Amino acid sequence: MSSPIDSQFSAPFEGPEKLLEVWFAPSAADVPDACTAPDARSGLRNVDRKIWEEMLDIVQCKILSAIRGEEMDAYLLSESSFFVFPHRLILKTCGTTLNLLGLPRILEIAAKEANLPSVYRCFYSRKSFMFPERQHGPHREWKHEVQYLDNIFHKGAAYTVGKVNGDHWLLYLTGPTERLPLPNSQNFPIRDLSCDFDDDDTPPDYTIEILMSELSPAAREPFFTPATEAIDSSDYALSLSQKLGISSIFPPELTTLDAYSFTPCGYSANALLKWGDDSASAHPPISGEGYYTIHVTPEAGWSYASFECNVPLSVVSNDSSCTGSVTPQSIPDLATLIQRVVSIFQPGRLTLTLFISSKDNNSAEEETGETAVEAAQRAFRGALMGLASPTKNDATPGIYKRTDKINYEFGGYDLAFASFELVGER
Repeated sequence: MSSPIDSQFSAPFEGPEKLLEVWFAPSAADVPDACTAPDARSGLRNVDRKIWEEMLDIVQCKILSAIRGEEMDAYLLSESSFFVFPHRLILKTCGTTLNLLGLPRILEIAAKEANLPSVYRCFYSRKSFMFPERQHGPHREWKHEVQYLDNIFHKGAAYTVGKVNGDHWLLYLTGPTERLPLPNSQNFPIRDLSCDFDDDDTPPDYTIEILMSELSPAAREPFFTPATEAIDSSDYALSLSQKLGISSIFPPELTTLDAYSFTPCGYSANALLKWGDDSASAHPPISGEGYYTIHVTPEAGWSYASFECNVPLSVVSNDSSCTGSVTPQSIPDLATLIQRVVSIFQPGRLTLTLFISSKDNNSAEEETGETAVEAAQRAFRGALMGLASPTKNDATPGIYKRTDKINYEFGGYDLAFASFELVGER
């Protein structure tokens, strides 16, 4: 059954996000002030918040709150999220926001405020829209988005992954040799990044996305904010996060969570978390600070939830004992993470993508005989098709059938893409 609150909403909301990621250097160590900036606040992290707010006005969204980590800053937006690292940024916006229209201003800010006048890599991706006719500007059609990006970058490539007449994923990316002269760039020394940087020294890049639609009524209901109470949107969201298990997707003691419940409905969260050796699969021991972000549109008819995370996860079960239990104190393996997320949102359909740098994908094959992309596909299937063993802490979220599976090799990156549908009635 659907929530009685659903009847209050007449205009559909576009949950699937537009995701723009711009790299100005391969790592934080490569920005001009990396050795002189205090407290690791170098490069783009030195840009004043008011300047970012002015850029976000162009995109048509606002900053609600922010958390500062050791390696990045996470801004929770009125429409999704904005992450700022010294050397790159991620702008993720939903609804009818004008994500790409913010790109020229982003490039100008990077050049003038952080002395980063050259683009190392640029990525733009999104799931197929539910209501493309409601979009504005270049976002009305994929070909217009590609044209807009081609007018800025000269060596970009555009891809459609998945069924054109079904769930599919769209990607635009540039190579690591892109040089972008900006307006008034004569004031800045433009570097040829292909000569300055060695890809062998680039840290691993790993992103998992779980894009879910047709959420169950029981999963949707908690994301309708009570209308009769005077509540604090952040406090209520943090309480809800704990109640639903969002706070314990990763170990709470490693996580700083920032969440917001919208009125009358909707939910967003950013989290910064520490990860270490136990989350690094087929790599030398490494550690760092990662993020995950969740956004929920709960209305019936266009319900949607997204989960995105850049923490490298093992595809080997992180069993803490021979009984196969995964403790709340451990970083989850990939299959366990998927089960935790899907159990919360109970989607009827979902798409998973793992986007990983080719260097790390190939290293996994050399060490284990299986690429990270192939192992991810196995983890996707095991988590959702009943092959993964249920544990006392993570119940299998239901049985799904796979409707699409694609592995793709791009320039410097590899992709695992898969779509699933719930089997039978809820």
